[in-house]
Amino acid sequence: MPAIRPVRATTLTVRVADTATGNAGAVQARLIDKMPAALKEGLNIEWVSGNPGQMQVQLVSGSLDVAFSGAIGTVDLNARGADLVLFGPGTNFHIRWVVRGDSPYFTPRDLIGKRIATQAEGSEQYKLSRVIAARNGVDLKRDVEVIFGPATSNLALFERGDVEAVLVPEPTATRLVARGARQIAHLGELWQKENKSDIPTFLVGLAARRRWVEENRNAATQIARLFALANRSIHDRPALLSEHAADLGIPPGETDAIGLLPQRMAGTYTTTWNKSLFDLIECQTALAVESGVLRQAPEKSFLVASSIDGS
Repeated sequence: MPAIRPVRATTLTVRVADTATGNAGAVQARLIDKMPAALKEGLNIEWVSGNPGQMQVQLVSGSLDVAFSGAIGTVDLNARGADLVLFGPGTNFHIRWVVRGDSPYFTPRDLIGKRIATQAEGSEQYKLSRVIAARNGVDLKRDVEVIFGPATSNLALFERGDVEAVLVPEPTATRLVARGARQIAHLGELWQKENKSDIPTFLVGLAARRRWVEENRNAATQIARLFALANRSIHDRPALLSEHAADLGIPPGETDAIGLLPQRMAGTYTTTWNKSLFDLIECQTALAVESGVLRQAPEKSFLVASSIDGS
């Protein structure tokens, strides 16, 4: 009688976006890589490098299985024929208004009529900034002159004095503050104050094609848990950010910036994926429609529950 061979568990290869160095999400993949193998059992995560602006296109084309997307971008792509969903935590809104240390400007409204630099016009960061700024009395389309570009280019414009202020994400904002610039507003906190919310303002979550999530539900939940664990580890030990300063694009010589990372960036990482957060995301989406940033409301739900606590 032939020997009975043990049946090997099926391993699913999943192509997951690896956020480019210099972005806040760049530490998440590195933290997941260090987690015990048991947490990744059955998964072969293939990290695919890419910039935030490319991820949604890669998802739609099928070159990525999982990436990051915001509510506004997801709804916009779905209106144009895609069918993407958000199924797990990513990052909270971490865009800051920053001016030079000797600037005469102290609030965003002080910058009306001035020249600023910010992220690409089609980015989730800029679109959500428009929504939040409008709620605080500044129309980014009409009240300021905007130069669009990547964070590194904006940093150069700012330091040359070509713009009065920048709307920049972390960790670029921390690098500027460490060099003597002054932060006049945190857009995520402005949103919370305006809406009397204690929930951090959502930026992006884990995204995939709806069909992929439906066909790989257990794997999607497992991936959502891994990112939640990575994010919670940062909340529990913010010093991890200083240890991963190189992944965040901060050179070793910028010791002041590296020292500021734990206190400035720990709150950037989303640790929940529940109804309260879904309600917040739906509110942000509705206001994006109201302010004209989105052309129309979503035709069907794009939020999928994932039990990130293992229940």
